[in-house]
Amino acid sequence: MHRVEHVMSFPVSLRVDDEDVPESAGDAVFAWLREVDARFSPFRPDSEVSRYDRGELESHELSDDLVEVLDLCEHYRIATGGAFDAWLPGRRLDPCAVVKGWSVQRAAELLKAAGARRFVLNAGGDVVAAGGPWRVGIRHPEHADKLCTVLELTDGAVATSARYERGDHIIDGRTGLPATGLLSLTVVAATLTEADSVATAAFAMGVKGIEWAASLPGCEVFAVDAGGHVLRTEGFAVAGKTAAVA
Repeated sequence: MHRVEHVMSFPVSLRVDDEDVPESAGDAVFAWLREVDARFSPFRPDSEVSRYDRGELESHELSDDLVEVLDLCEHYRIATGGAFDAWLPGRRLDPCAVVKGWSVQRAAELLKAAGARRFVLNAGGDVVAAGGPWRVGIRHPEHADKLCTVLELTDGAVATSARYERGDHIIDGRTGLPATGLLSLTVVAATLTEADSVATAAFAMGVKGIEWAASLPGCEVFAVDAGGHVLRTEGFAVAGKTAAVA
């Protein structure tokens, strides 16, 4: 199975190498991601997130899924001393940094439940994979046609936060200013929920976020600071050719 669709404002590609996995499993993946976009996008006025932000829903009226997402946002706000914050002053509630990885990881669990053992799900450059080894290229933060490195991923996830696609869009909640200490930061973790959230949270912290992310159990880090210096943890598994680009 090989499918590509545009969901949540970015391309999502799915490759499943198991012959016995039905097409309906792919249908379920993309249906779930479309549902997430409808329910949790802060850019849709009728979404649950927007309605809660406007005060139209009380906390006890929220879905279990949104409660889980908001709990994750609060966890990383506390863990980063406020650098990561879905509730920035003067802005609407925006849990997208958590929602993306959380929802794509849930989609991966749908694939596993359908019997998929070897697959890659790439959501706008953030990847969750099973049954590897897979080779994932990490894009150079200053040259779109080049790679910084290539990692080997067997069962797990990788996510990158950077400035090259959307500019200085990640805000340091402690200052209210864009986080500019890093050019890119990549995290490998057991789940995309963790990899994506940690990558964004660490990026918001600046250079100190590298050490913080590296200290988390099961996380490996590859970062490029504003001066172009590369820093990576020893366990970051470098490989050869690429299968996807993060």
